[in-house]
Amino acid sequence: MKYKNIVFDMGNVLVKYDSDAAARQFTDDEKIIREVRLIIFNSIEWEMLDGGLITEEKALQRMLDRFETDEAREVGRKSFETWNKVCMQPNNEMGEVVRALKDKGHNVYILSNASARLPKMYKEVIPNADLFDGVFYSAPEKLLKPQREIYVRFFEKFNLDPSTCLFIDDLEDNITASKAAGMYGYCYADGDINKLKKFLELN
Repeated sequence: MKYKNIVFDMGNVLVKYDSDAAARQFTDDEKIIREVRLIIFNSIEWEMLDGGLITEEKALQRMLDRFETDEAREVGRKSFETWNKVCMQPNNEMGEVVRALKDKGHNVYILSNASARLPKMYKEVIPNADLFDGVFYSAPEKLLKPQREIYVRFFEKFNLDPSTCLFIDDLEDNITASKAAGMYGYCYADGDINKLKKFLELN
């Protein structure tokens, strides 16, 4: 396999991600769970947090102002405060892919949109986290995929030639952008680990 450096996204690649798990800790009311998903996790503030453009305190206050009831607002607050403890579960099969790549002499990196909370605790949820040669999260850089600039900054930070890199992400827009920046991409939207292993020549 011609790519020396394999670059992984985090959500729905290295970890299994379910935003509804946050609200389900506190309610079984599907209406409230949906409201939390839309107001918290699908919000512009969530994107701004990933881009390092807003504080958690300010983001949370804006989000809470949009809830219809006090009950939903309280579930929303608790969900926001605890989401990183319950929404992400290690994808252990992908952890074994990472180990196999390292055993074959590849370098492995993380390039992911993530808020300032993630760099402090990613090793708790990413399998074989200590094997990575570099970790790059969006919030500290104040950049976001699929901006071209985030890929350029990633290459600069780790002194990488993009033509030697393969990017694995679950979103086609991010893969398209990585290719435009000179890094070939593999879209893992189907979650087919065996297909990915075959592509990586790990079978």
